[in-house]
Amino acid sequence: MNRITLMALLLGLVFGPARFAGAAAFRVNPIRVSFDAANTSALLTLTNESTEELRFQLTVSEWKQAPGTGAMQLTPTDDIRFFPALLALKAGEERKVRVASNATQGPVEKTYRIFFEELPALKKADAAGGASVKIITKMGVPIFVAPEKRKAQADLANAAVKDGKLRFDVRNSGNVHFVVLSARATGLDREGNVLFDKQREGWYVLNGDTRTYELDLAGKECSDLATVRFELQTDIGSKPEESLIKREFTPITGSGCK
Repeated sequence: MNRITLMALLLGLVFGPARFAGAAAFRVNPIRVSFDAANTSALLTLTNESTEELRFQLTVSEWKQAPGTGAMQLTPTDDIRFFPALLALKAGEERKVRVASNATQGPVEKTYRIFFEELPALKKADAAGGASVKIITKMGVPIFVAPEKRKAQADLANAAVKDGKLRFDVRNSGNVHFVVLSARATGLDREGNVLFDKQREGWYVLNGDTRTYELDLAGKECSDLATVRFELQTDIGSKPEESLIKREFTPITGSGCK
């Protein structure tokens, strides 16, 4: 039987090694890079954790986010340089990749991603072994160039119920990114009884961006809702209490419950 090659593009893997069932595994360390006026270069370690040789191509892009959804928007850039651009690693081998910034500091943080894309193997596998699946992975490591003066600020706004969903915005009104560790919403009726307690994990919110969250409401969760208490846990502060934002809203009802 002929062997089948399946290519899967996995973007935004930032909190751990690139892994997938049946896939060749590799790891990049560190998982994010920060530059400022005093530090403009860094070394990343790429490790082949599979049992076969892997080939890689490296690229870099400026990284923005689509309003509301946070989807990655990537554009070519010359602000970040790196070496090498192509490399091959034997099983268990690791290599250093040097990354340097040409970007000047400005009033807001600049954001980029360097991608490690696995390339198909040069050698064709023996067709006598039967059908198999090969997963090709691509990992993006975020790069941040600090602003001249750092201001981190997160907020919650625009709580509303529409079409049976509770919607709310997480705003970044600072000039640097933050990570939403969790966004928790507790719904109360008019007597103060708890109708629901829902939690969502978050991701990066870049400077000036807004992320919209939606939580499904069913039955009395929606019809009896009077107040929502929010708790937004971020990575802004050095202590948990500094990173926790609490807000209470009376949701603005649009088309309301289904």
